[in-house]
Amino acid sequence: METSIVKSQAYGKDRVRVVRVVRHADGWQEIADYWVCCLLSGAQFEASYTKGDNRLVVATDSQKNAVYYLAKTLPADKVMVPEAFAVEIAAFMVNKYAHVTTCRVKVTTKPWARMQFSGRSHPHAFCREGRETRWTEAVVTKTSPPSAASVTVSLTSGFYDLEVLKTTNSAFVDFWRDELTTLPDMPDRMLSTKVLCQWAYVAKTLDALRGTDFDAVYAGAKRNTLDALANDPRAWVHASVQTTLYIMADRTINDFAAVDDIYYALPNIHYFPFDLSPFGLKNLRTDAEVYMPIADPSGYITATVSRAPQGKL
Repeated sequence: METSIVKSQAYGKDRVRVVRVVRHADGWQEIADYWVCCLLSGAQFEASYTKGDNRLVVATDSQKNAVYYLAKTLPADKVMVPEAFAVEIAAFMVNKYAHVTTCRVKVTTKPWARMQFSGRSHPHAFCREGRETRWTEAVVTKTSPPSAASVTVSLTSGFYDLEVLKTTNSAFVDFWRDELTTLPDMPDRMLSTKVLCQWAYVAKTLDALRGTDFDAVYAGAKRNTLDALANDPRAWVHASVQTTLYIMADRTINDFAAVDDIYYALPNIHYFPFDLSPFGLKNLRTDAEVYMPIADPSGYITATVSRAPQGKL
């Protein structure tokens, strides 16, 4: 007698490394470098868990082969942008296999930067310089299985490990105080964080998503993140990391109608002035020039900022 059930399941291939090169007639070349994770799920797969019945199991090796097949056969614009590639892989899987209800595809990339010489971009030479990691995850689900005629799509994208630092114009003052408070007001401090940012797209159909300029959204979210941190005066005076986070997110939601909501996680990477008074030197507050990085513990500030609901007419 069975005493347990499979509540949820998915299986597939992870860390499929694929590189696609586009070679133009004038010698200019482009490169996309991905890690792909493809997971399939559907009620028909339950028997492989509970009864050892593998007759409907699409081998993970076959899923890996499909990624390379699509990387070669899809038009370049469907491969060179991670969101587009993820959506196409997921749609291919649910359309090819009638018993697959949902395909979840995550594509991660650490972009190559084109080498620059004398102010000019090299046509086919690239380097990596500690840039952030970009990723996307597409989930395509049949609305009326086993038919593939109608599907819904959810798409989330983002980046992480974007390390930023500014040496002034960050404050943290007027916070709650009680008997456990030892931190003084900090009207000017060094601010550093390693940004994790992700956003969800509004569109839920393949056709609507295929018309989205994903690269523009990614570039805009990164630009807004950096500009809010460095240049927005609201984040300078009597504010906090929370204020800066909201400004970053609000800008992107206002800039891109395709974005539904945006999430940030901003750990505080602390740099504290080192007390040199035992050596007769001033190095605190306005005299601070030498800092000691503190890895642990660290502050951790998160929020999801969504588009305000539209009022009824």
